[in-house]
Amino acid sequence: MQEARDALVWKLDGLSEYDIRRPLTPTGTNLLGLVKHVAGVELAYFGDTFGRPFFGQEEAPAWWYTRESEPNADMWATADESRDQIVGLYREAWEHSDGTIATLGLDATGRVPWWPEERGEVTLHHVLVRVISDTQRHAGHADILRELIDGSVGYLQDANNLPSQDRTWWQGHRSRLERVAREVNG
Repeated sequence: MQEARDALVWKLDGLSEYDIRRPLTPTGTNLLGLVKHVAGVELAYFGDTFGRPFFGQEEAPAWWYTRESEPNADMWATADESRDQIVGLYREAWEHSDGTIATLGLDATGRVPWWPEERGEVTLHHVLVRVISDTQRHAGHADILRELIDGSVGYLQDANNLPSQDRTWWQGHRSRLERVAREVNG
């Protein structure tokens, strides 16, 4: 899980405020929004579900964490929400989540308050698998968004998991794939 966390935060490095916030898909997916979303996922699943809320009643950020927020509010950053604020909250969420994981056994049970009553009881093991999967999924989204922004690729900052070819080779490879797609399309 930590590798996926690190990858998500690293994908913001060196980019302008515009580039980390700009929507790159028809549904508005953007890099800073992904970080904000996974911060909320960790705080909710490892905090609220196991009776270890991160926020007190009066300190919960109404702008995205509560049910009263607008739809999809956790997937983008407003102009008032800074990169440092969101990344800082995400790092605090890691600590809080890691505390829950270290304190409870994998068979510890909790209740997911936003799930249907009949499915709401879960184990820490179930939640851990779910959140790892979700975080890795969003790290993959971030990989694609970052490549669209400036061509940067790689799994982690010091671990590029792609063949080491030059830009010309990659352009030729992409052109070849485009040719095949058009050929098959008729």
